[in-house]
Amino acid sequence: MIRRLSVAWPDRRPFASRGGAPIRLLAVSDSVDPALGYEVNREGIGAIDGIVGCGDLEPSYLGFLADAFHVPVAYVRGNHDRGGHWKETARDAPRPLPSGRLAEIGGLTVAPFDWPGVDSSLALRDERRAWRDVLRVAWAIVVRRLRRPAEPILVLSHAPPRGVGDSEADPYHVGYRAYRWLLVRFRPPLWLHGHVTPASVRDWRDALESTTVANVTGAVVVELTPPARAD
Repeated sequence: MIRRLSVAWPDRRPFASRGGAPIRLLAVSDSVDPALGYEVNREGIGAIDGIVGCGDLEPSYLGFLADAFHVPVAYVRGNHDRGGHWKETARDAPRPLPSGRLAEIGGLTVAPFDWPGVDSSLALRDERRAWRDVLRVAWAIVVRRLRRPAEPILVLSHAPPRGVGDSEADPYHVGYRAYRWLLVRFRPPLWLHGHVTPASVRDWRDALESTTVANVTGAVVVELTPPARAD
């Protein structure tokens, strides 16, 4: 069953050219959702504006989704997205988003974070790398908000923030402190991640303050709706 998530986006600008229609994304991570292999299920999802990936999926699968839905794909790398077979087949999908650098997706400002340490031989946890990426993004957000005050950010990461949607079942699946600092400091409306098995947590949705944190392992249809107009 493909899960669904609706989040009110606090900035009307991305919807200006859409006549107020929601922005619909298919978020995927970590495991192939067999339901997406059937056309009837894809038709049931309806039109989407893009696909966002939170890591640990084969490039060929991301390429299949792009072709099946006829939309662009943007994704970050997970701890398994390295070397060997992944490197040989990387051409089957677009290049991943550059970790720790703001990007634009369909009018949304996105902060992408690869698995910290994905380029190491064993893809070990690397809190220092997480902090480097986070501080680079934090500075970019501050500079950007000089021109666009309070512009909301959509975060895509492989791993979750510490203590929000993560799992303490083993140290490798505990979230990153650097991510939690970013969440508390800038309060993005929505943070999408993978890496954690949904069965190991109480709910695939979590929240801290005004941020919704969603584990998109498998597939989730995300619908961003414009803010309500003041009367």
